[in-house]
Amino acid sequence: MSTPVAITGIGLVTPGGIGAAASWEAVLRGESTATPDPVLEGMDVDFSCRIPDFDANALLGRRARKLDRFVQLALVAAREAIADADLDHETWDGPRVGVVLGCGMGGAPTWEEQHGVLMERGPNRVSPHLIPRMIPNMAAGHIAMDFGAHGPNLATATACASGATAIGYALDLLRVGRCDIVIAGGTEAGITPLSIAGFNNMTALSTRRDDPTAASRPFDAGRDGFVAAEAAGVLVLERVADADARGVRTYAKLAGYGASADGHHVTAPDPQGAGGEMAVRAALADAGLEPGDIDHVNAHGTSTPLNDVSEARMIARVLGDRPAVTSTKGVTGHALGGAGAIEAAFSALTLHHQVIPPTANLDSQDPEIQIDVVSKAPRETKVEAVISDSFGFGGQNAVLAFTA
Repeated sequence: MSTPVAITGIGLVTPGGIGAAASWEAVLRGESTATPDPVLEGMDVDFSCRIPDFDANALLGRRARKLDRFVQLALVAAREAIADADLDHETWDGPRVGVVLGCGMGGAPTWEEQHGVLMERGPNRVSPHLIPRMIPNMAAGHIAMDFGAHGPNLATATACASGATAIGYALDLLRVGRCDIVIAGGTEAGITPLSIAGFNNMTALSTRRDDPTAASRPFDAGRDGFVAAEAAGVLVLERVADADARGVRTYAKLAGYGASADGHHVTAPDPQGAGGEMAVRAALADAGLEPGDIDHVNAHGTSTPLNDVSEARMIARVLGDRPAVTSTKGVTGHALGGAGAIEAAFSALTLHHQVIPPTANLDSQDPEIQIDVVSKAPRETKVEAVISDSFGFGGQNAVLAFTA
């Protein structure tokens, strides 16, 4: 059961840009993508990390208007990943192709918009597309429709761990032989006035309205909350032998997956990261790795006071001071259900390119955080094994282990 699988395709749509190359270059630059958000004008928090120049009609055609934004992002990312893997959906064995897409919130913009219609114009004017636009499984469903993927098809919802959970489940589908190919990842486009008000009123968001680009600052002493983002990340996963037989490039291998529950609090992490530790140790065991094998950690690193200290304590306790740690959320913001998937892609790209992106805005590392956090510039170094942490509200943890 510890057999790794190959990552043969990557698709990304992030605040760093449309496409894996643009997104990767953005995190290597280490510059925040946060900007004032017209949708949030007049609110206490009026900035976010949105995808620049995303024209759904140009990318997807007229059908885009029938899709919520979280589905639009997922479709664009999936198209890139499948093309990148050099797969032809016209010739593949559709019943052997699965799709697993994580999403934390589903169609929040559609829900909010149509609630306004209900209140202002009455129930008869609510769109008949409300439900199929809103429900979170529709990203996976539309990918299957687009590409004739007739194998297992489902959505995972573990809050901010959703994308990583989806990739971990995809690993299991390949290992037990239910699929030959799995399209897996996560998507989220939940930046709406209602959701931002909710996050802000629970004091989860940064309130640096005077300087949004400095707001997301994981592991920094001056951090005060996360910056909401939208993004989608999709990986194509295959058994290593199948990828080798096709003669395609493998970015990295997904070698292990671990999951756990804090069982501690609705939103706050266990102060010592006990649940995260269980997931890390499970991922290491699944991958056949020892703590000393890990060269790099792509941290959950949300830029919130509680998460960053809890995670750093856990990393130091389990992995020591050897691995170089980064949080790409300093650049991208926090894409919630999409975060674990885009960070899995960045982990694979780190192994492929042998360079670790920096953590943006890390000017003064919190003295309580005793780990080696990469900052200021990318770090070129030998990287053979990586773990990527994802933790969600409800205490749900998912950790992925990757090898070269």
